[in-house]
Amino acid sequence: MLFYGVFPHLKCLLFFSQASARHALGAKTSKPLINVFNQMPGNETEKKTTLDQALRGVLGDQMQKGSCDDYLSLIYLSIDAVTEGICSATTPFLLLGDVLDCLPLDQCDRIFSFVEENVSTWKSNSFYSAGKNYLLRMCNDLLRRLSKSQNTVFCGRIQLFLARLFPLSEKSGLNLQSQFNLDNITVFNKNEQESTLGQKHTEEKEDGMEVEEGEMGEDDAPAPCSIPIDYNLYRKFWTLQDYFRNPVQCYDKFSWMTFLKFSDETLAVFKSYKLDDMQASKRKLEELRASSGEHVYFAKFLTSEKLMDLQLSDSNFRRHILLQYLILFQYLKGQVKFKSSSCILNDDQTTWIEETTKLVYQLLREIPPDGDKFAIMVEHILNTEENWNAWKNEGCPSFVKESDELTRLWNLNHDNMEACKSDSRSFMPSLDEFFAEAIEQADPANMVEEEYKVVRNPNYGWRALRLLSRRSPHFFQPTNQKFKSLADYLDSMVSKLAKELPVSPSIQTKLVTNQQMDDIAAKLGAQWKTLASHLDMNASELREIETDSEDVDMQAKLLLVAWQDREGTQATVESLVTALNAAGEDLAERASVSTSENNSRR
Repeated sequence: MLFYGVFPHLKCLLFFSQASARHALGAKTSKPLINVFNQMPGNETEKKTTLDQALRGVLGDQMQKGSCDDYLSLIYLSIDAVTEGICSATTPFLLLGDVLDCLPLDQCDRIFSFVEENVSTWKSNSFYSAGKNYLLRMCNDLLRRLSKSQNTVFCGRIQLFLARLFPLSEKSGLNLQSQFNLDNITVFNKNEQESTLGQKHTEEKEDGMEVEEGEMGEDDAPAPCSIPIDYNLYRKFWTLQDYFRNPVQCYDKFSWMTFLKFSDETLAVFKSYKLDDMQASKRKLEELRASSGEHVYFAKFLTSEKLMDLQLSDSNFRRHILLQYLILFQYLKGQVKFKSSSCILNDDQTTWIEETTKLVYQLLREIPPDGDKFAIMVEHILNTEENWNAWKNEGCPSFVKESDELTRLWNLNHDNMEACKSDSRSFMPSLDEFFAEAIEQADPANMVEEEYKVVRNPNYGWRALRLLSRRSPHFFQPTNQKFKSLADYLDSMVSKLAKELPVSPSIQTKLVTNQQMDDIAAKLGAQWKTLASHLDMNASELREIETDSEDVDMQAKLLLVAWQDREGTQATVESLVTALNAAGEDLAERASVSTSENNSRR
């Protein structure tokens, strides 16, 4: 208020902007905001700040009596305003954060659906850089408010949204060092003297036990099992959670023996006392399917002794425990980059894990309902996790493979599929036509340096192999000669073909030779730049030539070599003479002696 008292015109301007925002909401168009933006005094940043504050002020009024539809309409308006360049790119995210902070969780679900549906908008150039951190903070704030047991689906949606929003190359969401949540401590009764397992379950209920949030009530709880439960089983069972929390303990000899003993006893109980459809709360599952059309059930498991008989009779509970075993085994056996060198299993441990893994999958298949289907799904998920782990071990290399050659090919035609169907692509060149340039370059008289030979080009080598396999008997002849590279192999093949294939006289006379280029370069001297423009050399290529050598004769030679590399079989005497004539009579006169003398020698 003091600020507005000193600058009352700002208060009027903000009030006018809020009125325009309300008018824009009613008309469902951003035109009123554009008009007020154009009429405002001040620079662009100041005007954007005023509209940002106006939109947040309108939202503040809506929060008192508005609905989710009103909030979303305002956020849509802010997105349009950003697109029109009259509002800061952070404003839609600030509005979303304000809304989610003020709404109960059931209404937050509706707002987050809007966030999910517009992920393509958030990833666009206009919004991504400005909003990614706001969205991350907003999602983390929501996750802190949600219960992992009661709001599991909502939590999963948030994680999936973040996976869609951020690229795979974004490492901030990866647990690169394979750290464990050591704060996740399972608390249970460790004092046998205080144990109540000797009392009957009904008597415990009468003692005033209250059903906690997420516990199974009398209506949906499975019937108590016939497993003889004592404190010893209870203690060993819940002690295993500490190993699931921190698997590294299993590499310690004493800790491993404890884990082995407790696991054998627990799994023996699961194996001896199987569940039937009634014990798996079949009726409850059918009710869930009928109401929502899908099976969504996440129980909250507590460590109360009074619940253990019910828990061991619950199919979801057993699946939960068995899945923990499989995740633990995968870590113990896997190659993890940040594991200590001492974290190695011995042969006995490896054998036990392999046998127990088979047992766990067998037990999963036996748990109703749909045990086989669930076991297959778990195995598939853990297999994909192996690929994920291998990717992290390699330092998370980018999945985007850059290729200049592929980029060039993709840009040859606006419709690549149609271009591939073209009749002009259905041909196979002859051996003498395709290898003419390579044969000429292989001739020592032409003095072509190794690095400039076409056989050194991987693209040429790939096509050469395909052609040889179709048209040359040499490709299939066995040989004891060992080649270090594809280029060495092609050199050998070219020498064989040179003895068999006649080189076309037209090619002999047309292609510019090394000697010709040396002569022309010596004649050009400092005037090589005049010729460069007529050979279609760009500015970056000219700078590279000047950087490579300060000698003008060498620069002229580099110019001609670069032109020959680019043109390939089209680097003919005729095309070079045309460029020389275009560069001026003086240059053409100098070079004509070189080309004619060289041709007469041939």
